Amino acid sequence: MLEISNYFKKAIEQKASDLHLVEGSIPSLRVAGNLVKVDDKPIRKGELKEGVFKYLDNHEQERFERKRDIDVSLTFFEISFRVNIHYQEGRVGLAARLVPDKVPSPQEINLDEMLYKLTHLRDGLILVTGPAGVGKSTTLAVMLDIINQERASHIITIEDPIEYTFQDKKSIVEQRQLGRDTHSFSSALKYVLRQDPNVIMVGEMRDAETVAAVLNAAKTGHLVLSTLHTSTAAETIERIIDFYPAEYQSMIAHQLASLLRAVVSQQLLPKIGGGQVCAREILINNNAIANIIRSMQMEQINSFMQTSKSQGMITMNKYVEFLYRKGIISKETYDNRKRDIDNKSVYY
Repeated sequence: MLEISNYFKKAIEQKASDLHLVEGSIPSLRVAGNLVKVDDKPIRKGELKEGVFKYLDNHEQERFERKRDIDVSLTFFEISFRVNIHYQEGRVGLAARLVPDKVPSPQEINLDEMLYKLTHLRDGLILVTGPAGVGKSTTLAVMLDIINQERASHIITIEDPIEYTFQDKKSIVEQRQLGRDTHSFSSALKYVLRQDPNVIMVGEMRDAETVAAVLNAAKTGHLVLSTLHTSTAAETIERIIDFYPAEYQSMIAHQLASLLRAVVSQQLLPKIGGGQVCAREILINNNAIANIIRSMQMEQINSFMQTSKSQGMITMNKYVEFLYRKGIISKETYDNRKRDIDNKSVYY
């Protein structure tokens, strides 16, 4: 039997961020942003499924066979991993991300001052966005832990799966996991609202039903934090509206204009000397932004953000330029990123 714990051990020893195991392929780690092979022969078909099932309970095994794709939390050598198990081309694949054993400090992730200020809000919707693997969950965890440390709140998280485990400080923190504690984000939110929460974290807004439940929670006086797989603030707002048929989009836009507090869009860039740094585009909702959202003219957001630095806003382009001017990223990284921005969209 394939002993998958050996690969998790290598991931820990090499300080990898991710581990990739696929039947028919050579195991790989992502170290400092680069994929590195950690064996000289591919995993045989059937080996990985047998090896990973050893660490799943009966419910997780049944859910995997039924859904063909699940997220779970596994612990190896006292280190937690967020693990996705899936099928591809009829073979089992596994992608695991190492989760630190404690919530990082704001300093460890270079949390921007504006994000710290956002933790003082008492209601509305805060979104942290970006592609997979850019630290969205970590940013949310740090923000939640600031609230946990600084005020007496009832914090409830709905996650798939649970990543960081919180210890009660000034707040009470309850964490619910999809599949184990609840069936879906939207159904969990319906019951969470009856549990006297102050702050709710929803792991991801995946569909219109979840978006509606999130907006309802924000509308009823709660601070709600969630994520989306979008690259910019403008794209994020459009994505939420596009979850709905055309006849409902104006209504959703008006709700967003009223309830949205901020959008933080993240990317990881290679640092000079090794490692990675998080670049963050920050949109703060104000009267002008709200009017743009209501009129559904999202192409205007970027130009408005460029002139709103005094209000805590910054575009991704400007943030990347700031990192280059500070000597944190190389000119090559800056030029490549700027070229991507110029080629992609008016939303930057």
